[in-house]
Formats: sequence, C-alpha cells, structure tokens
Amino acid sequence: MNGSQMAEEMAEQPARLRRLIGRFDAIAERVRAVAPVPLNGITFVARGSSDHAAVYGRYLLEAATGKPVSLAAPSLHTLYSVEVDYSGQLVIAVSQSGATPEIVRTLQALQDGGGCGLAITNDPDSPLAKAAGEVVELGLGAERAVPATKTVTGQLTALAIVASALGRVPFTRGELDSLPEWVQAVLDDPGPVAVAAEALVGTSQLIVVARGYLFAAALETALKIKETCSLLADGYSAADLRHGPIAAVTRGLPVVALCVPGPALADVASLVEELRARQASVLVVGSGERADIPLPSSAPEPIAPIVAVVRGQQLAHELALRLGHDPDAPQGLTKVTPT
Repeated sequence: MNGSQMAEEMAEQPARLRRLIGRFDAIAERVRAVAPVPLNGITFVARGSSDHAAVYGRYLLEAATGKPVSLAAPSLHTLYSVEVDYSGQLVIAVSQSGATPEIVRTLQALQDGGGCGLAITNDPDSPLAKAAGEVVELGLGAERAVPATKTVTGQLTALAIVASALGRVPFTRGELDSLPEWVQAVLDDPGPVAVAAEALVGTSQLIVVARGYLFAAALETALKIKETCSLLADGYSAADLRHGPIAAVTRGLPVVALCVPGPALADVASLVEELRARQASVLVVGSGERADIPLPSSAPEPIAPIVAVVRGQQLAHELALRLGHDPDAPQGLTKVTPT
C-alpha cells in the first residue's frame, strides 16, 4: 500500500502533456472538420472526472465561440428516451476509457438528433471512439491507478486545444506551450502539500471552493479526496457556497480555496476572509505570498485549473497515505464505471 502507480502516473504528466500540445495543429484540424457550420452551440456528455473536464470546457468554449455551451443530462436519453433536436450542435463526449455504456448511448442519441459528435478519449478503438463522427485521441498511455490523473489533465488540455480551434481563447499559444513546465514545477515542489495533508489528518469532511475557470479544479480536487481518502469532500463555486451551504461552515471545518489573479480573485479572497471569520480552517491554493500551496505565478487564470488539478492530485495522494489508504486502488471502485 504505497500509491506508487498513482504517483508514477502523476509524474508522467509533463511529458505526456508536452506531446499532446505538440499535436495542436492535427487536433485542431479534426475539430474544425467535424464542427457544424453554422455552429449553434456545444453540448458535453461526460461523467465523473470527465464531467469536471467538461465544466472547464464549458467556460473555455463559451468564451471562445460566443455560443451557448451546456452539459447533457444522459438519463434523459438512456432512461426516458426523449427526442431532442441537436441540429447545429457540436456534441463533445469526454471519457478516459471510452467504454462507459451510458456515455456511448447518449452520444449516439444526440447524433441521431442531428448533432455532430466528437469523442475525446484515451482509447481510439473504444466503443465511444467508434460511435463518434471524429475522435481526439489523448495518447497518454495506459492508466493503471483507479483515480484518474494524467487522463484528467490530458482532457483539460485537449479542451484548451478544441477551444483554440473554434474561437478566440483567453490565453496565448505560448502560455499553453508553457503548461508542461508549470506542471513540472508543482510536481517538483511537494513540500507545501505534505504540510497541508498533515494538517488535514483527523478530519472527516472538508470542502473545496473556487470560482470561474478554477471551479472545475475545485470539483476535481474534491472528487480525488473522496476517492482516495474515503472522506466527505464537496466542491463548490464561491457563489453557490454563499447561497445557503455556508451555514454549515462551522469552527474548524477544513476548506481548500483555489484562487489566482483574475476576475474571480476578489470574490474568492473575500469568501476566504468570511470563512475564517466563521473560524473555518482555510488552506489557500494559489499564487502570491498568502498561498499555503503555491501555483506558478505566470500561469494565467484560464490555464491555471490544469495546474491546480495536479495540486489536488498531490493532496489526495499524500492525505490517503497518511490515513492508511491505498490511493492506487480505493475500496469498491473500478477503473470503468458501467452506468
């Protein structure tokens, strides 16, 4: 029980992401080939960590294209057999394995409704890849640990490329090219995470909060902690937390807050002060002197979620080991969930 597989796959991320970004032009060409003209909107189909990647994609793609972006409700298609007109929609199905039956069936239903299907998956021979009109293969190599690590950052990075192919993104190509370097920097700096994990030993629950682009990273960090540590961990938007759930924040409750310079910073910083006034125990993941767990200061807000996800992986891994859990194989979980 040492979490070696998860650690090894986390360590692969800089090199894997560098190769993925190196295929930028080929991926962009595939995306443009399948996108409908005119493009009326974009719909994501995903579950689990892939759903968190889709949340990130929703922010990026709506900003880049100026078109509405939504997350599909798979049950409407797999349980209720609704018929919806998806003409003019680019339907992006995101799945590490490409083998979850529900995701395959939902993509097929949306394509039958007139949507143009794009699969983002690590397995180009999977049922999802075969069902889609076009495929973006992540090419990240096999992932053996049950908690997804390199496939999540790969999906997020692929969606940054998809957004770049379809519109004007809020980051430069040079910044995207620097992503592997920033990921390597946080992997080379495990000390602050170890201190934070030690501080969390003994807790039975925590929350992770962010806003804007970083919201997806908050959701993913909470999921990783749930999966590896068997703790109740919930991810919130700073705005949603204020709409009622903040009442449950009491003395000593651990809160992990994600924030970097950008339009969302002031709101999250204000929330951190409010939570500390409630005597919550707040750990800040971000850039600047006040961060407990630092992120590279040069990473812009729209790219920072990918790096923040890696910090979340580190925290989950370190905390799991301190709690006596094997992060490679959490009890009761499998790599492919057959929903």
